[in-house]
Amino acid sequence: MRRVALKGLWWRRGRAVLTAFAVVLGVAMVSGTFILTDTINKAFDSIFQDSYSKTSAVISGREVVKGASSGTATVPASLLDRVRANDNVADATGAIFSLKQSGTAKLIDKHGDALGTSNNGQLGFGFDPRAERFNPLVLASGRWASGPGQVVIDKGVADDNGYAVGDRIGVAARGPTRQYTITGLANYGKENSIGGATIAVFDVPTAQALQGKRGEYDTIFVAARDGVSSEQLVRDLRPDLPATAQIRTGAEQASTDSKDSQEQSKFVQYFLLAFGFIALGVGAFVIFNTLSITLAQRIRELATLRTLGASRRQVRRSVLTEGLAMGVFASVLGLVLGIALAKGLNAVFQAFGVDLPTAATVIETRTVVVALGLGILVTLIASISPARRATRIAPVSALREGATLPPRLGARAPAIPLTLLAVAGVACVAGAVRVGTIGQSLILVGVGAFALVLGVIMIAGRLVRPLARVVGGPARSLGGPAGRLASANATRNTTRTATTAAALMIGLALVTLVATLSSSFRASTRSADEKAVSADYVVTSKSGFDTIPAAVGAAVARAPGVGSVSAVRHDEAKAFGKKVSVEGIAPTFAQTVKLRFSDGSDAVIPRLGDSGAIVKKAFADDHGLRIGSPFRVTTPAGRTIAARVAAITDPKADLLGDVLMSQAAFDRSFPRPGDLYVFVRAQDGTTPATTAAIERAVGGFPDVDARTRSAWLDFRGKDMAQFLNLLYVLLALSVVVSLFGMVNALVLSVFERTREIGMMRAVGMTRRQVRRMVRHESVITALIGAGLGLPLGLVVAAAMAGALGSPFVAPVPSLVIFTLVAIAAGILAAIAPARRASRLNVLEALHYE
Repeated sequence: MRRVALKGLWWRRGRAVLTAFAVVLGVAMVSGTFILTDTINKAFDSIFQDSYSKTSAVISGREVVKGASSGTATVPASLLDRVRANDNVADATGAIFSLKQSGTAKLIDKHGDALGTSNNGQLGFGFDPRAERFNPLVLASGRWASGPGQVVIDKGVADDNGYAVGDRIGVAARGPTRQYTITGLANYGKENSIGGATIAVFDVPTAQALQGKRGEYDTIFVAARDGVSSEQLVRDLRPDLPATAQIRTGAEQASTDSKDSQEQSKFVQYFLLAFGFIALGVGAFVIFNTLSITLAQRIRELATLRTLGASRRQVRRSVLTEGLAMGVFASVLGLVLGIALAKGLNAVFQAFGVDLPTAATVIETRTVVVALGLGILVTLIASISPARRATRIAPVSALREGATLPPRLGARAPAIPLTLLAVAGVACVAGAVRVGTIGQSLILVGVGAFALVLGVIMIAGRLVRPLARVVGGPARSLGGPAGRLASANATRNTTRTATTAAALMIGLALVTLVATLSSSFRASTRSADEKAVSADYVVTSKSGFDTIPAAVGAAVARAPGVGSVSAVRHDEAKAFGKKVSVEGIAPTFAQTVKLRFSDGSDAVIPRLGDSGAIVKKAFADDHGLRIGSPFRVTTPAGRTIAARVAAITDPKADLLGDVLMSQAAFDRSFPRPGDLYVFVRAQDGTTPATTAAIERAVGGFPDVDARTRSAWLDFRGKDMAQFLNLLYVLLALSVVVSLFGMVNALVLSVFERTREIGMMRAVGMTRRQVRRMVRHESVITALIGAGLGLPLGLVVAAAMAGALGSPFVAPVPSLVIFTLVAIAAGILAAIAPARRASRLNVLEALHYE
């Protein structure tokens, strides 16, 4: 029976390959994701090993708050003398060197534009030119910077932008742009750059002044004397360290930095794997449907095998063997294509402004095992139901025409899909009305969404006829006889049509869900921002989420036409052992931003003093805080602030953080304060003269933009729109997979109706009409998928919006676009089957059985 199965598969190899491609793309996505992230991790490992290859011990500030805007804590410069005094130390140097984004220095080109982006990193380092052994960068040409007007930049940026030794280049850190002379070009270890990051290297005093770290170092590099191990040196130096510092061996520091980078790449990995699994799930539907169709066409063949003595087990094993063979083929091909897809994914991220470091392609054993295992497993699971149905074919079916497969589970037991739909409805409604916490409500919605999808898939066959009457109307009205035949063909086998449409339904449901949640979130955010912000202008970073130098607010305040300026400091801190967002606000804050209070009023803002704090209601509820309750906040520098609740807000959008304190208290406690927003009230409102004056004031700060209130409100949704586009690109993979399912179904349908098409051609139907018939049938099937998927996505989105407490806003333009995408998918899927049908030889078709 295995030989019979494999020979039959070889005889139908064209259809088998087409079916397998549905899984190939999913496997390629999974393997490509692993290859991409493993290659990134290898590049980072190489970078960090080179960084500390000649270092015995590394002293650095602790990362008190992970991801804080001001970075890690620093170490006092006086510690370097104590380190050098240790008998086991051969050499030591202090440096401004941290990969935690605290040392930002933007390279500015001749046109005043910043090179690179904050997404990739704009790093500013300071190294002693006499201690080259500790410098992780390697000079490619020139010499190290040794004075206040000198800088070394990475060779990759220099090559890409036409800079050479001796040229002048702008640099902006915590103030306006200043011009420096390029004294050298350097590579980071063996690499020209770190994944698109720009690097500027100064001498230590210059870097300290630029970064606001006078009298401080980020890192102290230490080399041990001969005969002293790195571990012994670490033990000797540890007692001399302040509480905010830490010490590791060079190897441990390299391992820690590499681990941190791998944790960041984990997000990329899980994010991309999710779309790979979605594609595999859709591929499973395609294989399930294709095998079901081919079994229906082979009833007499399988029944004949039963007549000749094949047992039910042998028939089941024969079908599973076909699935296994397709799974092996698809998995191997998907693994190979994953190598190319890894490069494609990297190009996608680059298109969205994120450059990732790369090295020689890495293919781990885990990648091979997971990719092959997933592809084969998914194919076998999709083959189980058709295999079980094949065993129920009676031997007597070999003797009669028109025999059909036994009905599927949903048709035999309609109570199952109805129960799933009932469970889905209860779970989604419970989640939407916020039963329990937000997390519990989202779990309920997730359970309801899963049950809803299964229920709709199982009951879809009963929905095909009413949907076809609606979506098939244009074909019947405009397509002539071919359109009417296509509409009838789409409902000839409702179960087959429903399963074919289900693959597209899943993809469209997901994009509808994403688009609706995005639309709801943006509408909610804009509405809340419009009510809260009354400033005439808002000054932010170009990205909108990075902090800007505190000097920007002072520069704007001096501009003609400006009435008042309210700068909002920002950083992260810790409270109750968790990370919180903290803002420092000026006494004039209420003139530009209206807070929504659940307890207290704007009157407390000028009276916050050294310890007063305004907290969010969610933060207060989580920690049992009331007006007057004391609590402590730990800054990234390790300082502890004793705060007391002065008021509690209940905002509709996350414009500000969890804790607001006075700007004076913020500046005393947080290192190197920067602003998230600068709200500006103009003397005469928004006028061209005032706009020009403010733009001139911020012109010296290359990463700062001043926008009118209306322009800022529009800008707030820009990042969401860009992320949404990325999701659409990745979700398109599931739509492409569904195309293979539609092509398969149409090809098999044409094969099944060979005699019928031959008879229609014999009585006068033209080739063009045959192509039109197949094309209309494909479009109707695709629109049935849209008719199921779009409402499904809207229902789940409405439940999730309720769980999150945001309004539900249907993205009508996007829904129209998705419908047009479904029509385009149907037309594309019909190209090959329609061509095949129109080219059938009429005489041969009439003799076909």
